[in-house]
Amino acid sequence: MEKTNKLKLGMPKGSLQESTIDLFKRAGIRIHAGDRSYFPSSDDGELEIMLVRSQEMATYVEQGLFDAGLTGRDWIVESGAWVKEVCELTYAKSGFRPVRWVLCVPEASPIRSVKELKGKRIATEVVNVVKKYLKRKKVRAQVEFSWGATEAKAGILVDAIAELTETGSSLRANKLRIIDEIMSSTTRFIANQKAWRNPWKRQKIENLAILLKGALAAEGMVGLKMNLKEEDLGKIVELLPALKNPTISRLTLPGWIAIEVIMAEKDVKQRLPALKRAGAEGIIEYPLNKVIY
Repeated sequence: MEKTNKLKLGMPKGSLQESTIDLFKRAGIRIHAGDRSYFPSSDDGELEIMLVRSQEMATYVEQGLFDAGLTGRDWIVESGAWVKEVCELTYAKSGFRPVRWVLCVPEASPIRSVKELKGKRIATEVVNVVKKYLKRKKVRAQVEFSWGATEAKAGILVDAIAELTETGSSLRANKLRIIDEIMSSTTRFIANQKAWRNPWKRQKIENLAILLKGALAAEGMVGLKMNLKEEDLGKIVELLPALKNPTISRLTLPGWIAIEVIMAEKDVKQRLPALKRAGAEGIIEYPLNKVIY
């Protein structure tokens, strides 16, 4: 019996877990993770998956415990791990945008800039990132690791905190004020350097990257098909902002053509009535799982 090649893949446990599983589903790979299991199953027999915290991912990939994994750029920088960044995947816990590490103080604090933190105490999970930031700003301050509940420490246990935010809602709820942005971060698909040099593993990793990027590119996009008289093509095309020129094919009925385009879903409701008035018929809107450039 022929032995199946396996790619050891690390997936993030915690805040990114559900959005990552959903991304893989849209990429065509169904993953099932039980509530108490760290070893999800999938319908891809070439994947051997384990869930670990994003903070640890880059180190495990560097050490070869995983061939590839998904983690934030922030945790790659924090760990200093030497890994291959295969591609950027801009998604987070609740949206499709970068997250930010920000320097915060209580709303009532007199501190208005990083310069005023000289000699002060800062709590954070990304100690190395913050130290590099302070060095760039030429500010000497005490940076200490926070094991959690970081937002509650500002103004009580420390003078400031460096915290991760996606929307800023949690910071506002805890009456914190941002005084500077330390770094922005997006999810990265990373690979072990040795695994990247292995022809089969590299191709498998590149295949996954193509599918994942395609799934993200399709987010918020739909396809439109319609029939129209050839003489109406010019005014119809003016109403269709597309990724590229529309696909045009001739119908069996003389003088009629069909066109197909991709466009932002949010634009469809404004454009459909205009397309109908311009002569389009048989308009079909359909969802997209992947758009691969």
